[in-house]
Amino acid sequence: MMSDKLDFKKEYKNLYQPKKVPMIVDVPKMKFIMIDGKGDPNDESGEYAKAIELLYGLSYTIKMSIKSGNAPTDYFEYVVPPLEGLWWTAVDRPFDTSRKEELIWTAMIRQPEFVTNELFKWAVDELKKRKPQLDTDKARLEAFTEGLCVQMMHLGSYDTEAVTVKAIDDFAASNGYGNAISEVRPDGAIRRHHEIYLSDPRRVAPEKMKTVVRHPIRSNK
Repeated sequence: MMSDKLDFKKEYKNLYQPKKVPMIVDVPKMKFIMIDGKGDPNDESGEYAKAIELLYGLSYTIKMSIKSGNAPTDYFEYVVPPLEGLWWTAVDRPFDTSRKEELIWTAMIRQPEFVTNELFKWAVDELKKRKPQLDTDKARLEAFTEGLCVQMMHLGSYDTEAVTVKAIDDFAASNGYGNAISEVRPDGAIRRHHEIYLSDPRRVAPEKMKTVVRHPIRSNK
């Protein structure tokens, strides 16, 4: 019988399965493979498409390290977590999905705690052999602490997110919290509009897609 695999979406429902109404969450430190870029995410030959291929390539190389004998001793079976993204523009303004060509982003996938710098470097070298066309230098392994946030499950197309964004921002303000987008954390990280993609747009109808929309906040109390 196969052993159970850790599914982060099921194990940490407060992070990945919020309700369709706003909620406050304190997001802990987690490890991610991250790639920074600019431009329209819908451009099939653009930076974003290449970043996603690289992210999944590295994530699955690490997941399959057990089969090549390169996994660490504390390795465990798991489901690769969902794709996530931090989004902003050069000119600070409310997040606007209609200006896709102006978007700046960090695409990222969470990694299990056993993923060390050494394992990440091994995965980079392995992927280089299989897909030399990918610019693996763009990827990094980084600990990310998001802290206090407001979030909500968005149902539907990415282009209709404005309604969800307004709902979470209004909820935060009415409960004594301030919007902390663009604030700099003590570790130097800048707090951003955050999305977690639970549906594959190639397989799911736009009106049925599920996306966690999350904004950083600060207490005004």
